[in-house]
Amino acid sequence: MATKPVPPRPAPRLYLATLPVTDPAQLLASLPDLLTAADVAAVLLRLAPSDERSMIQRVKALAPAIQKAGAALLLDGHPTLVARAGADGANLTGLDAMQEAMPTLKPDRIVGIGGLSTRHDAMVAGEAGADYVLFGEPDANGERPSADAVFERLQWWAEVFEPPCVGFAATKEEAGLFASAGADFILISDFIWQDERGPRAALVEAANIVRQSFGEAFGHTTVEEE
Repeated sequence: MATKPVPPRPAPRLYLATLPVTDPAQLLASLPDLLTAADVAAVLLRLAPSDERSMIQRVKALAPAIQKAGAALLLDGHPTLVARAGADGANLTGLDAMQEAMPTLKPDRIVGIGGLSTRHDAMVAGEAGADYVLFGEPDANGERPSADAVFERLQWWAEVFEPPCVGFAATKEEAGLFASAGADFILISDFIWQDERGPRAALVEAANIVRQSFGEAFGHTTVEEE
């Protein structure tokens, strides 16, 4: 029996979620530095509730800095605003929201889907054309599965299905854990904005943990060959 290296599995990329944005000026000042500090594939823009015109203006103010850095800009909900605001797609919650938004967003925009409480829901979302499935995010009451449960769901999806999976990391430790599960993307949430060192230092640290955890889990994998 001989061994050969498995083709390298791509390391997870980061998916950066903002805090709810009312005034984009402060975020706009820090975004360019953040997006060059780590491998950020996409930004999930959370919009504080307001009228449609104001929300569109916020997106338009932030879109150039995000997209110029090579990251996709997705809205947290609000699929009807995506095209008008120049965003790249939307992250939606639940199968009903996804099915309703599909005609508006496809084929030109990204459709991500969370709120998938069962394996069956996740499979339905993947078969319906979701560009990614998200596991581990809080529900409307702020409740979320245990880290072990999210790890298990990510590992299952990554081993079986083709569409990318995203792990919602509430801490840097979860970011590393979900990278070792085989997640394609790690959604980095509020903890980096709350870090006393500032978001850049926290984001860089999270990125290093993701890279290290991924390397330990997948970096030396081999398969047997007769």
